Amino acid sequence: MTIAIDGPSGSGKSSVSREVATRLGLRYLDTGAMYRALTWAALQDGIDLADRAAVAEHGAGLDLHMVTDPVTPTVRVGSTDLSRAIREPRISAAVSAVATNLEVRADMRHRQRSLIAAARQEGAGIVVEGRDITTVVAPDAEQRILLSASEQTRLARRAQELAQDSVHQSEDATRDQVLRRDRDDATVSAFYQPADGVVGIDTSHLTFDQVVDAVLQVAHPATHDIPDAPLNEGAR
Repeated sequence: MTIAIDGPSGSGKSSVSREVATRLGLRYLDTGAMYRALTWAALQDGIDLADRAAVAEHGAGLDLHMVTDPVTPTVRVGSTDLSRAIREPRISAAVSAVATNLEVRADMRHRQRSLIAAARQEGAGIVVEGRDITTVVAPDAEQRILLSASEQTRLARRAQELAQDSVHQSEDATRDQVLRRDRDDATVSAFYQPADGVVGIDTSHLTFDQVVDAVLQVAHPATHDIPDAPLNEGAR
């Protein structure tokens, strides 16, 4: 099966998606990492991210490899492991210019759907997270979920993530990475409110384990193996 999870920055979608995939024995795909990888590659090769045609051309030929093991997800361009490099602040600050490039998005959707199809063919399926997975990339997924959180919560989570990675930056830079990126990305995809048939879960006041339990409860009809977990009101 496919579990599609969307949400803004700091909603918890990446860490929760990985945990859900691990518990269910599914593959895991972070689609945002794919845009980050292209951002890194374009900057590495001196391409102006404002030159949309050049970025799209570079993306079409990108030798991108996504390892979808939820325990050790890996992003490679050629033989270079970018799993850490794509999380650098300079990539976070620049990635929206790539993620809002419509030609790039079309190419990435094709790659993402191929990875989903391979996971379904080879094993139990996959958890896919991003911005437009529930509505564009995998609208036929067995389970479609949108995670949300208050602005204050999302900023606090992002700051905590940076601290854990020993990355020091100003509050304004963190706000820019979260709120400005979401605002930019919202021009090409809708991820603030759940579309018809998509279950919404507000994670603002939930712990990590509570969010995981809520997602597993939504997935229960398709898995038949997950015990009941209390759902937050926002998921109903």
